[in-house]
Amino acid sequence: MYPTRPGFVAGSDTSEDAADSINDDVLGRLRRSIYREVRHSPAGRTCDEIEVTLDLRHQTASARLRELELGGWVEPTAEKRRTRSGRLAHVYRVAF
Repeated sequence: MYPTRPGFVAGSDTSEDAADSINDDVLGRLRRSIYREVRHSPAGRTCDEIEVTLDLRHQTASARLRELELGGWVEPTAEKRRTRSGRLAHVYRVAF
């Protein structure tokens, strides 16, 4: 169950298959990479910055970041920075 298991669109067999295709090792490695990226950045990181630095697709980075947030590992701050598209995005920092 989410956030332990990747989420998927209910009723979509392709979405559920995609969620099932991410094994626990890969999922853990992605979460650890994103957590380390946030932890080692004194200024925090936006999802967009994580995508660029770790060369991840938005869907992958945002989902893993959300799982870390729900797990209490990272938290969004009141600070926002511009993304590559010029939109404002929350900056995430380690929660403890």
